[in-house]
Amino acid sequence: MPSSAHNNANHKTETSVDPSEMAHFAKMAEDWWNPNGKFKPLHIMNGCRVRFIKDEICAHFSKDPNSDMPLKGLRILDVGCGGGLLCEPMARLGAKVSGVDALEKNIKTATVHAQQSGLDIDYRYSTIEALNDCGEEPYDVVLNMEVLEHVTEPSVFIKHCANMVCSGGLMFCSTINRTAKAFTLTILGAEYIMNWLPKGTHQYAKFIKPIEILRMIKDAGLEPDAPLGMTYNPLGVRWRITDDVSVNYLVRAEHAKN
Repeated sequence: MPSSAHNNANHKTETSVDPSEMAHFAKMAEDWWNPNGKFKPLHIMNGCRVRFIKDEICAHFSKDPNSDMPLKGLRILDVGCGGGLLCEPMARLGAKVSGVDALEKNIKTATVHAQQSGLDIDYRYSTIEALNDCGEEPYDVVLNMEVLEHVTEPSVFIKHCANMVCSGGLMFCSTINRTAKAFTLTILGAEYIMNWLPKGTHQYAKFIKPIEILRMIKDAGLEPDAPLGMTYNPLGVRWRITDDVSVNYLVRAEHAKN
């Protein structure tokens, strides 16, 4: 069955969506699946993200990471899914995947690409707040990747994401630390010198320190692990998981079983 998109946006629901961020990403929506386009950094990062998420999910749910479809039987929600760069590999690994995004252009791009790839992914033009309000069934895994630095109220956003994690489930968050090094590399370097990203993609004031995100996750009722860094090696043109959280980092959190 091909992918389908649902227009389930509840525009009366208060959300963490930033209109200026939506306008910025709307200009790039058609470029999601161009590996050498405006989302090239995410394409390069994706392999590292997918491997980490897959291995952590398999360990937690006692799945065989070496099987053809190790995530079969699990429901995964990708919040702020964009063009589907994480949804598609999760679906190929066997998970039943839903992707939600507040930008309709992103959902249309994701839906078309999934259909062309023969993948059954449930895409929603909506917000995480609207999913909470309509009583959506919680998921085994919620992905919240490279989104927090683009919302207006990250603590509220995390709370709504956490509400979508079932008892015994997992949530993964990734974002950018608020450090001088992060400003130099992700804004000055990536946007103004190397032109890897369009100018204005990131705002330094929206970067989040690890201690802040850990507090947000705990306040949302989940138990976070210690943050891990994602470090880029420009010589090898690849990302890897490290202990260096000074720029990009991620956090795995668990919803303890009731």
